[in-house]
Amino acid sequence: MRTLVALALVLLAAAPLAGEAPDPAVQEALAATLRVLRDPALRSPAVAGSPRAAAIDTEVRAMTGSPQLTQEFYDLAATIFEELAKSSGGDPNTMRETLERAAEDPAAFAALVSPATLDRLRALAVKISDRPR
Repeated sequence: MRTLVALALVLLAAAPLAGEAPDPAVQEALAATLRVLRDPALRSPAVAGSPRAAAIDTEVRAMTGSPQLTQEFYDLAATIFEELAKSSGGDPNTMRETLERAAEDPAAFAALVSPATLDRLRALAVKISDRPR
């Protein structure tokens, strides 16, 4: 869970967010972040351009152990990021504050996501823990 929060923090910090939620630039930055999370062809250059993102990506790949689980992880990260954007009204400051709190208390963060997303997170955790090492 902490890796997921760290990933979202990196991507949020990398996105050119400014202004309030109705601002089209903010909405486009949020959409771009979701595209990067979901599309490996976009994610690779974004990760390569940030040492912090590269370190997190390396950790994610080591944790998941397969390209399929890595993609599932990033898809889940996008879903969580999308839910966070919606619950915060797209306000980048609120999102950043929520993610910073989540890094300290992942259980409280889990309470903020939908039950379906939490189920996906649990299922992914089982897949990762059950994979051969």
